[in-house]
Amino acid sequence: MLRNRRLFLALAIVMVLALVISGCGPKGEKLAKEINLNLSTEPPTADPGLQSDTTSGQVTELLFLGLTDLDEKTLEVIPELATKWTPSTDGLKWTFELRKDAFWVTYDPATKKFTKRRAVNAHDVEYAVKRTLDPATASDYAYVLYKIKNGQEFNTGAITDPNEVGVKALDDWTVEFTLTEPAGFFPAIAGMWVCKPVAKECVDQFGDKWTEPGNIWTNGPYAMAMWEHESKMVMVKNPHYYGAKTVSIETINFSMVSEESTAFAMYENDELDVCPVAPGDMDRVKADPKLSAELYSAPDLCTYYYGFNNTKPPFDNKLVRQAFSYAVDRQKLIDTVLKGGQKPAKTFGCPGIFGTPAEDPNFKGISYDPAKAKELLAQAGYPDGKGLPEVTLMFNTSQGHQKIAEFIQASWKEALGVDVKLTNQEWKVYLKTVSEDAPQIFRMGWCADYPDENNWVLEVFHSTKSDNPIKWSNAEFDQIVEQAAAESDPAKRKELYFKAEQILCVDEAGIIPIYYYVRNTCTKPWVERTYNPIGVEHVDKWKVKAH
Repeated sequence: MLRNRRLFLALAIVMVLALVISGCGPKGEKLAKEINLNLSTEPPTADPGLQSDTTSGQVTELLFLGLTDLDEKTLEVIPELATKWTPSTDGLKWTFELRKDAFWVTYDPATKKFTKRRAVNAHDVEYAVKRTLDPATASDYAYVLYKIKNGQEFNTGAITDPNEVGVKALDDWTVEFTLTEPAGFFPAIAGMWVCKPVAKECVDQFGDKWTEPGNIWTNGPYAMAMWEHESKMVMVKNPHYYGAKTVSIETINFSMVSEESTAFAMYENDELDVCPVAPGDMDRVKADPKLSAELYSAPDLCTYYYGFNNTKPPFDNKLVRQAFSYAVDRQKLIDTVLKGGQKPAKTFGCPGIFGTPAEDPNFKGISYDPAKAKELLAQAGYPDGKGLPEVTLMFNTSQGHQKIAEFIQASWKEALGVDVKLTNQEWKVYLKTVSEDAPQIFRMGWCADYPDENNWVLEVFHSTKSDNPIKWSNAEFDQIVEQAAAESDPAKRKELYFKAEQILCVDEAGIIPIYYYVRNTCTKPWVERTYNPIGVEHVDKWKVKAH
Protein backbone atom coordinates (compact mmCIF):
# COMPACT_ATOMS: atom_id res chain seq x y z
CA MET A 1 0.00 0.00 0.00
CA LEU A 2 1.15 2.54 0.90
CA ARG A 3 2.14 4.49 -0.98
CA ASN A 4 4.04 2.73 0.79
CA ARG A 5 0.82 1.96 -0.40
CA ARG A 6 0.47 -0.19 1.53
CA LEU A 7 3.25 1.80 2.67
CA PHE A 8 4.90 -0.54 5.34
CA LEU A 9 4.08 -3.39 7.50
CA ALA A 10 6.47 -2.49 10.22
CA LEU A 11 3.53 -0.43 11.25
CA ALA A 12 1.85 -3.82 11.52
CA ILE A 13 -1.44 -4.15 13.36
CA VAL A 14 -1.43 -5.35 16.96
CA MET A 15 -4.49 -7.16 18.20
CA VAL A 16 -5.96 -7.55 21.64
CA LEU A 17 -8.72 -9.60 23.18
CA ALA A 18 -11.39 -8.32 25.55
CA LEU A 19 -13.04 -10.70 27.96
CA VAL A 20 -16.67 -10.10 27.06
CA ILE A 21 -18.48 -13.33 26.29
CA SER A 22 -21.44 -13.93 23.99
CA GLY A 23 -23.19 -16.90 22.34
CA CYS A 24 -21.78 -20.03 20.84
CA GLY A 25 -19.84 -20.69 17.68
CA PRO A 26 -20.67 -23.30 15.07
CA LYS A 27 -19.00 -26.03 17.10
CA GLY A 28 -20.64 -25.01 20.34
CA GLU A 29 -17.68 -23.09 21.74
CA LYS A 30 -18.25 -19.82 23.57
CA LEU A 31 -17.05 -16.79 21.60
CA ALA A 32 -16.03 -13.32 22.73
CA LYS A 33 -18.05 -10.35 21.50
CA GLU A 34 -15.16 -7.88 21.49
CA ILE A 35 -11.60 -7.70 20.28
CA ASN A 36 -9.11 -4.91 20.82
CA LEU A 37 -6.66 -4.06 18.05
CA ASN A 38 -3.75 -1.70 18.00
CA LEU A 39 -3.19 0.37 14.87
CA SER A 40 0.23 1.47 16.21
CA THR A 41 -0.41 5.05 15.10
CA GLU A 42 -3.14 7.54 14.21
CA PRO A 43 -4.59 6.61 10.80
CA PRO A 44 -3.90 9.49 8.40
CA THR A 45 -7.39 9.08 6.94
CA ALA A 46 -10.53 6.95 6.74
CA ASP A 47 -11.33 8.28 3.26
CA PRO A 48 -10.66 5.60 0.61
CA GLY A 49 -9.98 8.28 -1.97
CA LEU A 50 -7.18 9.75 0.13
CA GLN A 51 -5.70 6.55 1.55
CA SER A 52 -2.07 5.76 0.75
CA ASP A 53 -0.85 3.68 3.70
CA THR A 54 -1.59 0.37 5.41
CA THR A 55 -2.75 1.89 8.69
CA SER A 56 -5.54 3.76 6.94
CA GLY A 57 -6.02 0.65 4.83
CA GLN A 58 -6.89 -1.46 7.86
CA VAL A 59 -9.63 1.04 8.71
CA THR A 60 -11.14 1.32 5.24
CA GLU A 61 -10.97 -2.46 4.73
CA LEU A 62 -13.48 -2.98 7.53
CA LEU A 63 -15.73 -0.02 6.69
CA PHE A 64 -16.02 -0.16 2.89
CA LEU A 65 -16.53 -2.84 0.26
CA GLY A 66 -14.42 -3.08 -2.86
CA LEU A 67 -15.63 -4.33 -6.19
CA THR A 68 -13.30 -7.30 -5.75
CA ASP A 69 -11.00 -8.78 -3.13
CA LEU A 70 -8.03 -11.17 -3.17
CA ASP A 71 -8.20 -14.71 -1.84
CA GLU A 72 -5.79 -14.95 1.10
CA LYS A 73 -4.45 -18.36 0.07
CA THR A 74 -4.35 -18.23 -3.73
CA LEU A 75 -4.20 -14.43 -4.24
CA GLU A 76 -6.81 -14.86 -6.97
CA VAL A 77 -9.30 -12.04 -7.53
CA ILE A 78 -12.64 -12.94 -5.96
CA PRO A 79 -16.05 -11.23 -5.84
CA GLU A 80 -17.01 -8.72 -3.17
CA LEU A 81 -19.36 -5.91 -4.17
CA ALA A 82 -19.20 -7.15 -7.77
CA THR A 83 -20.61 -10.59 -8.48
CA LYS A 84 -18.85 -11.03 -11.82
CA TRP A 85 -16.82 -9.11 -14.41
CA THR A 86 -16.11 -9.57 -18.09
CA PRO A 87 -13.64 -7.97 -20.51
CA SER A 88 -14.41 -6.95 -24.07
CA THR A 89 -12.79 -8.94 -26.86
CA ASP A 90 -10.11 -6.26 -27.33
CA GLY A 91 -9.45 -6.07 -23.58
CA LEU A 92 -10.17 -2.33 -23.44
CA LYS A 93 -13.45 -2.51 -21.55
CA TRP A 94 -14.32 -4.26 -18.29
CA THR A 95 -17.93 -4.59 -17.16
CA PHE A 96 -18.72 -5.29 -13.50
CA GLU A 97 -22.13 -6.48 -12.30
CA LEU A 98 -22.95 -5.53 -8.70
CA ARG A 99 -24.78 -7.38 -5.98
CA LYS A 100 -28.08 -5.83 -4.89
CA ASP A 101 -27.94 -6.58 -1.16
CA ALA A 102 -25.19 -4.17 -0.09
CA PHE A 103 -26.47 -1.10 1.76
CA TRP A 104 -25.22 2.23 3.01
CA VAL A 105 -25.64 2.61 6.76
CA THR A 106 -25.04 5.28 9.36
CA TYR A 107 -24.46 4.74 13.06
CA ASP A 108 -25.43 7.23 15.75
CA PRO A 109 -22.88 7.04 18.60
CA ALA A 110 -25.32 8.76 20.97
CA THR A 111 -28.24 6.37 20.51
CA LYS A 112 -26.12 3.42 19.38
CA LYS A 113 -28.58 2.80 16.56
CA PHE A 114 -28.06 2.00 12.89
CA THR A 115 -29.99 3.55 10.03
CA LYS A 116 -30.11 1.76 6.68
CA ARG A 117 -29.93 4.47 4.04
CA ARG A 118 -30.15 2.88 0.59
CA ALA A 119 -28.55 0.25 -1.63
CA VAL A 120 -24.99 0.69 -2.88
CA ASN A 121 -25.12 1.05 -6.65
CA ALA A 122 -23.02 1.50 -9.78
CA HIS A 123 -23.43 5.29 -9.66
CA ASP A 124 -21.59 5.26 -6.31
CA VAL A 125 -18.67 3.47 -7.97
CA GLU A 126 -18.58 5.94 -10.87
CA TYR A 127 -18.68 8.86 -8.43
CA ALA A 128 -15.92 7.44 -6.23
CA VAL A 129 -13.52 6.75 -9.11
CA LYS A 130 -14.02 10.21 -10.60
CA ARG A 131 -13.66 11.76 -7.15
CA THR A 132 -10.32 10.00 -6.62
CA LEU A 133 -9.11 11.28 -9.99
CA ASP A 134 -10.44 14.81 -9.45
CA PRO A 135 -7.39 17.03 -8.81
CA ALA A 136 -9.44 18.88 -6.17
CA THR A 137 -9.45 15.69 -4.08
CA ALA A 138 -5.63 15.65 -4.09
CA SER A 139 -5.38 11.87 -3.87
CA ASP A 140 -1.79 10.66 -3.65
CA TYR A 141 -2.90 7.33 -5.11
CA ALA A 142 -4.84 8.60 -8.12
CA TYR A 143 -2.06 7.46 -10.45
CA VAL A 144 -3.14 3.84 -9.92
CA LEU A 145 -6.19 4.69 -12.03
CA TYR A 146 -4.24 6.10 -14.97
CA LYS A 147 -5.03 2.95 -16.93
CA ILE A 148 -8.60 4.23 -17.14
CA LYS A 149 -9.21 6.27 -20.28
CA ASN A 150 -8.53 9.97 -19.61
CA GLY A 151 -7.81 9.19 -15.96
CA GLN A 152 -4.37 10.79 -16.08
CA GLU A 153 -5.57 13.68 -18.21
CA PHE A 154 -8.37 14.50 -15.76
CA ASN A 155 -6.15 14.09 -12.72
CA THR A 156 -3.46 16.39 -14.12
CA GLY A 157 -5.87 19.02 -15.41
CA ALA A 158 -5.33 18.39 -19.12
CA ILE A 159 -9.10 17.90 -19.35
CA THR A 160 -11.71 19.22 -16.96
CA ASP A 161 -14.86 17.32 -17.87
CA PRO A 162 -15.27 14.24 -15.63
CA ASN A 163 -17.68 12.76 -18.18
CA GLU A 164 -14.68 12.10 -20.42
CA VAL A 165 -13.19 9.70 -17.85
CA GLY A 166 -13.65 6.04 -18.82
CA VAL A 167 -15.93 4.90 -16.02
CA LYS A 168 -19.71 4.86 -16.39
CA ALA A 169 -22.72 3.36 -14.63
CA LEU A 170 -24.64 1.62 -17.40
CA ASP A 171 -27.54 1.12 -15.00
CA ASP A 172 -27.96 0.86 -11.22
CA TRP A 173 -26.14 -2.46 -11.03
CA THR A 174 -23.61 -2.35 -13.86
CA VAL A 175 -20.46 -0.25 -14.13
CA GLU A 176 -18.14 -0.17 -17.14
CA PHE A 177 -14.48 0.84 -17.24
CA THR A 178 -12.75 1.82 -20.49
CA LEU A 179 -8.96 1.47 -20.42
CA THR A 180 -6.15 3.05 -22.38
CA GLU A 181 -4.67 -0.38 -23.13
CA PRO A 182 -5.45 -4.00 -22.25
CA ALA A 183 -4.57 -4.98 -18.67
CA GLY A 184 -5.41 -8.49 -17.52
CA PHE A 185 -4.78 -7.47 -13.91
CA PHE A 186 -7.38 -4.68 -13.95
CA PRO A 187 -9.95 -6.60 -11.82
CA ALA A 188 -7.40 -6.44 -8.98
CA ILE A 189 -7.01 -2.68 -9.44
CA ALA A 190 -10.81 -2.33 -9.46
CA GLY A 191 -10.85 -3.86 -5.98
CA MET A 192 -8.46 -1.30 -4.51
CA TRP A 193 -9.57 1.43 -2.12
CA VAL A 194 -9.30 4.11 -4.84
CA CYS A 195 -12.31 2.48 -6.49
CA LYS A 196 -14.31 1.75 -3.34
CA PRO A 197 -17.69 3.47 -3.57
CA VAL A 198 -18.43 6.38 -1.28
CA ALA A 199 -21.79 8.10 -0.87
CA LYS A 200 -21.93 11.46 -2.64
CA GLU A 201 -24.69 12.84 -0.42
CA CYS A 202 -22.53 12.21 2.67
CA VAL A 203 -19.46 13.89 1.17
CA ASP A 204 -21.55 16.82 -0.06
CA GLN A 205 -23.17 17.32 3.33
CA PHE A 206 -20.14 17.07 5.59
CA GLY A 207 -17.18 17.97 3.37
CA ASP A 208 -13.83 17.25 5.01
CA LYS A 209 -15.66 15.96 8.11
CA TRP A 210 -17.57 13.22 6.30
CA THR A 211 -15.44 10.42 7.82
CA GLU A 212 -16.12 11.45 11.41
CA PRO A 213 -18.34 9.24 13.64
CA GLY A 214 -22.02 10.05 13.24
CA ASN A 215 -21.42 11.54 9.79
CA ILE A 216 -19.85 8.69 7.86
CA TRP A 217 -21.83 6.39 5.56
CA THR A 218 -20.29 2.92 5.32
CA ASN A 219 -21.19 -0.38 3.69
CA GLY A 220 -18.72 -2.97 5.02
CA PRO A 221 -18.89 -5.48 7.86
CA TYR A 222 -18.34 -2.73 10.45
CA ALA A 223 -19.36 0.87 11.09
CA MET A 224 -17.47 3.56 12.97
CA ALA A 225 -18.72 4.29 16.47
CA MET A 226 -15.88 6.41 17.87
CA TRP A 227 -12.69 8.11 16.73
CA GLU A 228 -10.75 9.96 19.40
CA HIS A 229 -7.87 11.17 17.28
CA GLU A 230 -4.37 10.11 18.35
CA SER A 231 -5.99 7.86 20.97
CA LYS A 232 -8.55 5.24 19.94
CA MET A 233 -11.17 4.17 17.44
CA VAL A 234 -14.16 1.87 17.92
CA MET A 235 -16.02 -0.08 15.24
CA VAL A 236 -19.26 -2.01 15.67
CA LYS A 237 -20.69 -4.83 13.60
CA ASN A 238 -23.01 -3.72 10.81
CA PRO A 239 -26.27 -5.72 11.11
CA HIS A 240 -27.22 -4.73 7.55
CA TYR A 241 -24.02 -6.17 6.02
CA TYR A 242 -24.95 -8.99 3.65
CA GLY A 243 -22.51 -11.33 5.39
CA ALA A 244 -23.41 -10.29 8.94
CA LYS A 245 -24.30 -13.85 9.97
CA THR A 246 -20.69 -14.91 9.47
CA VAL A 247 -19.22 -12.06 11.55
CA SER A 248 -18.80 -13.17 15.17
CA ILE A 249 -16.86 -10.22 16.61
CA GLU A 250 -19.32 -7.43 17.35
CA THR A 251 -16.99 -4.66 18.56
CA ILE A 252 -13.45 -3.74 17.57
CA ASN A 253 -11.61 -1.40 19.90
CA PHE A 254 -8.57 0.10 18.17
CA SER A 255 -5.84 1.69 20.25
CA MET A 256 -2.77 3.50 18.92
CA VAL A 257 0.31 2.32 20.84
CA SER A 258 3.44 3.10 18.85
CA GLU A 259 6.15 1.68 21.14
CA GLU A 260 6.90 -1.89 20.08
CA SER A 261 8.34 -2.86 23.47
CA THR A 262 5.25 -1.55 25.24
CA ALA A 263 2.96 -3.47 22.91
CA PHE A 264 4.79 -6.74 23.44
CA ALA A 265 4.82 -6.25 27.20
CA MET A 266 1.05 -5.87 26.98
CA TYR A 267 0.87 -9.08 24.97
CA GLU A 268 2.83 -10.97 27.62
CA ASN A 269 0.47 -9.57 30.25
CA ASP A 270 -2.52 -10.95 28.30
CA GLU A 271 -3.71 -7.43 27.50
CA LEU A 272 -3.10 -8.08 23.81
CA ASP A 273 -4.17 -11.07 21.79
CA VAL A 274 -1.87 -10.65 18.87
CA CYS A 275 1.38 -8.76 18.57
CA PRO A 276 4.16 -8.51 16.00
CA VAL A 277 7.51 -9.47 17.48
CA ALA A 278 10.03 -6.64 17.49
CA PRO A 279 13.65 -7.47 16.57
CA GLY A 280 14.79 -6.85 20.13
CA ASP A 281 12.44 -9.54 21.43
CA MET A 282 13.06 -12.18 18.78
CA ASP A 283 15.82 -14.15 20.55
CA ARG A 284 13.85 -14.26 23.79
CA VAL A 285 10.64 -15.31 22.04
CA LYS A 286 12.36 -18.15 20.22
CA ALA A 287 13.97 -19.39 23.46
CA ASP A 288 10.76 -19.26 25.48
CA PRO A 289 8.68 -22.49 25.25
CA LYS A 290 5.35 -20.68 25.63
CA LEU A 291 6.06 -17.71 23.37
CA SER A 292 7.78 -19.77 20.69
CA ALA A 293 4.67 -21.95 20.46
CA GLU A 294 2.63 -18.80 19.82
CA LEU A 295 5.04 -17.45 17.18
CA TYR A 296 4.00 -17.51 13.52
CA SER A 297 6.55 -16.78 10.79
CA ALA A 298 5.80 -16.58 7.09
CA PRO A 299 6.84 -14.49 4.08
CA ASP A 300 5.00 -11.24 3.45
CA LEU A 301 4.63 -9.60 0.06
CA CYS A 302 6.61 -6.55 1.12
CA THR A 303 10.05 -5.03 0.60
CA TYR A 304 11.87 -2.76 3.03
CA TYR A 305 13.95 -0.16 1.22
CA TYR A 306 15.72 3.17 1.48
CA GLY A 307 14.84 5.72 -1.15
CA PHE A 308 17.16 8.45 -2.38
CA ASN A 309 15.84 11.85 -3.29
CA ASN A 310 17.55 11.83 -6.67
CA THR A 311 17.29 15.61 -6.97
CA LYS A 312 19.24 16.46 -3.82
CA PRO A 313 23.07 16.43 -3.76
CA PRO A 314 25.02 14.28 -3.44
CA PHE A 315 22.40 11.71 -4.48
CA ASP A 316 21.82 13.36 -7.83
CA ASN A 317 24.98 11.40 -8.73
CA LYS A 318 24.34 7.71 -9.43
CA LEU A 319 27.89 6.76 -8.38
CA VAL A 320 27.14 8.06 -4.88
CA ARG A 321 23.85 6.16 -4.80
CA GLN A 322 25.59 2.96 -5.90
CA ALA A 323 28.32 3.44 -3.30
CA PHE A 324 25.80 3.77 -0.47
CA SER A 325 23.96 0.65 -1.67
CA TYR A 326 27.11 -1.49 -1.93
CA ALA A 327 28.04 -0.41 1.60
CA VAL A 328 24.99 -2.04 3.24
CA ASP A 329 25.58 -5.53 4.65
CA ARG A 330 22.04 -6.78 4.38
CA GLN A 331 22.72 -10.29 5.69
CA LYS A 332 24.51 -9.00 8.78
CA LEU A 333 21.59 -6.64 9.43
CA ILE A 334 19.24 -9.62 9.34
CA ASP A 335 21.48 -11.83 11.49
CA THR A 336 22.32 -9.29 14.19
CA VAL A 337 19.41 -6.83 14.29
CA LEU A 338 16.26 -8.25 12.71
CA LYS A 339 16.72 -11.95 13.57
CA GLY A 340 13.38 -12.87 12.02
CA GLY A 341 14.35 -14.95 9.00
CA GLN A 342 14.11 -12.08 6.52
CA LYS A 343 15.89 -12.39 3.17
CA PRO A 344 18.36 -9.86 1.72
CA ALA A 345 16.70 -7.90 -1.07
CA LYS A 346 18.30 -7.41 -4.47
CA THR A 347 15.14 -6.23 -6.26
CA PHE A 348 12.23 -3.98 -5.43
CA GLY A 349 9.55 -6.54 -6.30
CA CYS A 350 9.62 -9.31 -3.69
CA PRO A 351 9.24 -13.08 -4.11
CA GLY A 352 5.63 -14.07 -4.79
CA ILE A 353 5.01 -11.19 -7.20
CA PHE A 354 4.51 -12.07 -10.87
CA GLY A 355 7.37 -10.83 -13.03
CA THR A 356 9.90 -10.05 -10.32
CA PRO A 357 13.44 -11.42 -10.79
CA ALA A 358 13.83 -11.59 -7.00
CA GLU A 359 14.60 -15.31 -7.09
CA ASP A 360 16.21 -15.38 -10.55
CA PRO A 361 19.86 -16.54 -10.15
CA ASN A 362 20.75 -14.51 -13.24
CA PHE A 363 19.78 -11.29 -11.48
CA LYS A 364 22.78 -10.35 -9.36
CA GLY A 365 21.62 -7.06 -7.94
CA ILE A 366 23.79 -5.10 -5.54
CA SER A 367 25.30 -7.06 -2.69
CA TYR A 368 27.65 -6.03 0.10
CA ASP A 369 31.02 -4.97 -1.33
CA PRO A 370 32.70 -2.29 0.81
CA ALA A 371 35.77 -2.09 -1.43
CA LYS A 372 33.63 -1.38 -4.48
CA ALA A 373 31.54 1.08 -2.48
CA LYS A 374 34.64 3.00 -1.47
CA GLU A 375 35.92 3.00 -5.06
CA LEU A 376 32.63 4.30 -6.44
CA LEU A 377 32.51 7.12 -3.90
CA ALA A 378 36.05 8.12 -4.87
CA GLN A 379 35.07 8.08 -8.56
CA ALA A 380 32.24 10.43 -7.68
CA GLY A 381 34.79 12.87 -6.27
CA TYR A 382 34.50 12.06 -2.57
CA PRO A 383 37.49 9.88 -1.58
CA ASP A 384 36.97 8.47 1.92
CA GLY A 385 33.87 10.66 2.10
CA LYS A 386 35.88 13.89 2.01
CA GLY A 387 33.96 16.86 0.65
CA LEU A 388 30.63 15.07 0.78
CA PRO A 389 27.72 17.37 1.72
CA GLU A 390 25.94 16.66 5.00
CA VAL A 391 23.75 13.57 4.58
CA THR A 392 20.48 12.97 6.44
CA LEU A 393 18.55 9.71 6.73
CA MET A 394 14.95 10.07 7.88
CA PHE A 395 12.60 7.36 9.12
CA ASN A 396 9.16 7.31 10.68
CA THR A 397 9.22 7.05 14.45
CA SER A 398 9.69 3.43 15.49
CA GLN A 399 12.11 1.52 17.66
CA GLY A 400 12.60 -1.04 14.91
CA HIS A 401 13.28 1.50 12.17
CA GLN A 402 15.72 3.30 14.46
CA LYS A 403 17.75 0.16 15.12
CA ILE A 404 17.97 -0.54 11.40
CA ALA A 405 18.98 3.04 10.70
CA GLU A 406 21.67 2.95 13.39
CA PHE A 407 23.12 -0.27 11.94
CA ILE A 408 23.25 1.16 8.41
CA GLN A 409 24.59 4.47 9.70
CA ALA A 410 27.49 2.54 11.26
CA SER A 411 27.99 0.57 8.04
CA TRP A 412 28.31 3.76 5.99
CA LYS A 413 30.78 5.18 8.51
CA GLU A 414 32.90 2.04 8.42
CA ALA A 415 32.85 1.43 4.66
CA LEU A 416 32.73 4.98 3.33
CA GLY A 417 33.98 7.18 6.14
CA VAL A 418 30.70 9.12 6.02
CA ASP A 419 28.86 10.52 9.02
CA VAL A 420 25.13 10.32 8.38
CA LYS A 421 22.64 12.25 10.49
CA LEU A 422 19.51 10.40 11.64
CA THR A 423 16.15 12.06 12.14
CA ASN A 424 12.56 10.83 12.50
CA GLN A 425 8.95 12.01 12.33
CA GLU A 426 5.57 10.62 13.33
CA TRP A 427 3.87 8.61 10.58
CA LYS A 428 1.29 11.12 9.30
CA VAL A 429 3.81 13.96 9.24
CA TYR A 430 6.44 11.67 7.72
CA LEU A 431 4.21 10.67 4.80
CA LYS A 432 3.59 14.33 4.02
CA THR A 433 7.31 15.12 4.19
CA VAL A 434 8.29 12.28 1.86
CA SER A 435 5.54 13.21 -0.58
CA GLU A 436 6.30 16.94 -0.69
CA ASP A 437 10.01 17.33 0.02
CA ALA A 438 11.70 14.00 0.65
CA PRO A 439 15.01 14.13 2.54
CA GLN A 440 18.21 12.85 0.90
CA ILE A 441 17.58 9.30 2.16
CA PHE A 442 14.31 8.03 3.60
CA ARG A 443 12.96 4.72 4.88
CA MET A 444 10.02 3.19 3.16
CA GLY A 445 8.35 -0.13 2.62
CA TRP A 446 6.21 -1.32 -0.21
CA CYS A 447 3.57 -4.03 0.07
CA ALA A 448 1.59 -5.52 -2.77
CA ASP A 449 -1.80 -4.10 -3.64
CA TYR A 450 -2.04 -6.94 -6.15
CA PRO A 451 0.60 -9.56 -7.01
CA ASP A 452 2.03 -8.16 -10.24
CA GLU A 453 5.24 -6.20 -10.93
CA ASN A 454 3.18 -3.46 -12.55
CA ASN A 455 2.05 -2.59 -9.02
CA TRP A 456 5.70 -2.20 -8.02
CA VAL A 457 7.94 -0.75 -10.70
CA LEU A 458 5.44 1.26 -12.77
CA GLU A 459 3.04 2.34 -10.04
CA VAL A 460 5.79 3.42 -7.65
CA PHE A 461 8.68 4.73 -9.77
CA HIS A 462 7.40 5.71 -13.24
CA SER A 463 8.29 9.38 -13.67
CA THR A 464 4.73 10.52 -14.53
CA LYS A 465 2.37 7.61 -13.85
CA SER A 466 3.23 7.15 -10.17
CA ASP A 467 3.80 9.10 -6.98
CA ASN A 468 7.56 8.56 -7.59
CA PRO A 469 8.83 9.35 -4.07
CA ILE A 470 12.49 9.30 -5.20
CA LYS A 471 11.89 12.12 -7.70
CA TRP A 472 13.68 10.05 -10.34
CA SER A 473 13.30 10.09 -14.09
CA ASN A 474 14.70 7.55 -16.53
CA ALA A 475 13.25 7.41 -20.04
CA GLU A 476 14.38 3.83 -20.72
CA PHE A 477 12.85 2.61 -17.44
CA ASP A 478 9.55 4.37 -18.20
CA GLN A 479 9.40 2.86 -21.68
CA ILE A 480 10.14 -0.66 -20.41
CA VAL A 481 7.51 -0.69 -17.66
CA GLU A 482 4.90 0.79 -19.98
CA GLN A 483 5.69 -1.89 -22.56
CA ALA A 484 5.47 -4.60 -19.88
CA ALA A 485 2.09 -3.35 -18.72
CA ALA A 486 0.66 -3.62 -22.22
CA GLU A 487 2.35 -6.95 -23.07
CA SER A 488 0.16 -10.05 -22.97
CA ASP A 489 2.95 -12.65 -23.22
CA PRO A 490 4.00 -13.59 -19.64
CA ALA A 491 7.53 -14.59 -20.69
CA LYS A 492 8.11 -11.27 -22.43
CA ARG A 493 6.73 -9.39 -19.42
CA LYS A 494 9.26 -11.15 -17.18
CA GLU A 495 12.11 -10.21 -19.51
CA LEU A 496 11.05 -6.59 -19.43
CA TYR A 497 10.73 -6.51 -15.66
CA PHE A 498 14.22 -8.02 -15.35
CA LYS A 499 15.55 -5.02 -17.29
CA ALA A 500 13.47 -2.56 -15.28
CA GLU A 501 14.72 -3.88 -11.94
CA GLN A 502 18.30 -3.83 -13.24
CA ILE A 503 17.97 -0.14 -14.08
CA LEU A 504 16.19 0.81 -10.86
CA CYS A 505 18.24 -1.16 -8.34
CA VAL A 506 21.67 -1.51 -9.97
CA ASP A 507 22.48 0.67 -12.95
CA GLU A 508 20.86 3.81 -11.55
CA ALA A 509 20.53 2.69 -7.92
CA GLY A 510 17.50 4.89 -7.41
CA ILE A 511 16.77 2.94 -4.21
CA ILE A 512 18.50 0.54 -1.82
CA PRO A 513 16.45 -2.68 -1.55
CA ILE A 514 17.26 -3.91 1.95
CA TYR A 515 15.20 -6.97 2.84
CA TYR A 516 12.10 -8.93 1.95
CA TYR A 517 9.65 -9.05 4.80
CA VAL A 518 8.79 -11.98 6.98
CA ARG A 519 5.76 -11.80 9.23
CA ASN A 520 6.72 -12.65 12.81
CA THR A 521 3.64 -12.54 15.01
CA CYS A 522 2.67 -13.98 18.36
CA THR A 523 -0.98 -14.97 18.73
CA LYS A 524 -2.76 -16.21 21.83
CA PRO A 525 -4.10 -19.77 21.55
CA TRP A 526 -7.69 -18.62 21.98
CA VAL A 527 -7.62 -16.58 18.76
CA GLU A 528 -8.83 -18.22 15.56
CA ARG A 529 -7.60 -15.99 12.77
CA THR A 530 -6.47 -15.71 9.18
CA TYR A 531 -3.22 -14.27 7.83
CA ASN A 532 -3.42 -12.04 4.79
CA PRO A 533 -0.10 -12.07 2.89
CA ILE A 534 -1.04 -9.00 0.91
CA GLY A 535 -1.64 -6.42 3.58
CA VAL A 536 -4.54 -5.55 5.84
CA GLU A 537 -6.37 -8.17 7.87
CA HIS A 538 -9.90 -9.48 7.37
CA VAL A 539 -10.81 -9.21 11.04
CA ASP A 540 -14.44 -9.87 10.20
CA LYS A 541 -13.42 -13.48 9.49
CA TRP A 542 -11.76 -13.93 12.92
CA LYS A 543 -13.12 -15.56 16.06
CA VAL A 544 -12.06 -15.23 19.67
CA LYS A 545 -12.86 -18.13 21.99
CA ALA A 546 -13.84 -17.56 25.58
CA HIS A 547 -11.00 -18.26 27.99
